[in-house]
Amino acid sequence: MSRRTEIDVRPITEAEFPDWNRALNTGFLQPPAVAEEQLEARRRQFVPGRSLGAFDGDRCVATFRSFDQELTAVGGGTVRADAVSNVTVTATHRRRGLLTRMMAQDLAAAKERGDVVATLIAAEYPIYGRYGFGPATTMTEWAVDVPRAGLDRRWAAPEDGGRIDLVDGEDVRGLGPGLHGWLRREQPGAVSRTELWWQARTGVVNMNGTPWTEPYYAMYRSADGGVEGLASYRTDDHWGDAKQPLNTATVEWLIGVTPAAERALWHYLCSIDWVQTVKSGWRSPDDLLPHLLPDPRAARITTQADWLWVRILDVARALTARTYEGQGSAVLEVVDRAGLTGGRWRLEAGPDGASCVPTTESAHLVLDVAELGALWLGDASAVRLAALGRVREERAGAARVVDALLRTSRRPWCPDMF
Repeated sequence: MSRRTEIDVRPITEAEFPDWNRALNTGFLQPPAVAEEQLEARRRQFVPGRSLGAFDGDRCVATFRSFDQELTAVGGGTVRADAVSNVTVTATHRRRGLLTRMMAQDLAAAKERGDVVATLIAAEYPIYGRYGFGPATTMTEWAVDVPRAGLDRRWAAPEDGGRIDLVDGEDVRGLGPGLHGWLRREQPGAVSRTELWWQARTGVVNMNGTPWTEPYYAMYRSADGGVEGLASYRTDDHWGDAKQPLNTATVEWLIGVTPAAERALWHYLCSIDWVQTVKSGWRSPDDLLPHLLPDPRAARITTQADWLWVRILDVARALTARTYEGQGSAVLEVVDRAGLTGGRWRLEAGPDGASCVPTTESAHLVLDVAELGALWLGDASAVRLAALGRVREERAGAARVVDALLRTSRRPWCPDMF
């Protein structure tokens, strides 16, 4: 019987970058060969020490990348995040602890840097809870049956005196970052976007190696001339019998920083000649979209699933970085098997601020750090988690107290995949 060779897990070098990308493509079931244009674009994401590889001899068999990110907490403050991405293990090398080794290295480095949380978008649900990540936001996609929606197909302009204009990629690169910054100040769960993000979505760089075709970009200006919304969308060319149009408009992303902007952009998309279906792209589960239509049932949910996962790296800083609508206190015993941020903490919180300090008092609620990650942005319910056996009340009613403190009136949402 042949002996397995020792697998070396380490930060990759520039020379190893092509092989690392081949392993990355293989893990995500993409063609293994990486086009030079794609490789050059991905090099712009390369940060020494933040891209890890597992090597069997000189062949890369697992990949892992992290990068600096800002995450918006409840109330609009931001925290430093260690964003985890590009996680793969080649099928020939599964069940050897490679992800565990890469994750341990990365989270330890993030803790040392002073990051408050780590984040990721989980391709598979069962993997990341064991590393202390909890599902903190939900993503919903709708398909709007345009004829059923009840909008007047003679719609020509927003009813509020604003206007919709089609713009180009250069306009988007100029206006988009400011609009996204405005959104991010208001939206818990939103994450920062780099200049590369905007370039990749306007054709300046090609990250996926497929031929670029420009989408449509729609911009909303309010009656006073201010730009308050942008959307990127694509259309197909599908016709049925008797020359009946069956076209679909698929939204790639949509930013509306005011309700008026959201209303105008969705109404515009549902008024385009020949378009019978509008696919919303990734939206918040309590998005306004269905109720901006005369018949909300015209918007059918096609996807709803966990989205942004959060791993708390510093309990005290995380809980004091966000705001609280109610007043109260709780003693939380946080279990962290990795030893990064566990312990017993007294949270005192109210509209004027919060404190979170270590304590020797008896715990009111005992929970894993993954469950704290799920609760932190205000979407999950401690009462539901207690019913599921995932948190434990040491004082009767503690879960309700924690819900009253942590839950939010609007659900958190992360508009991005990373």
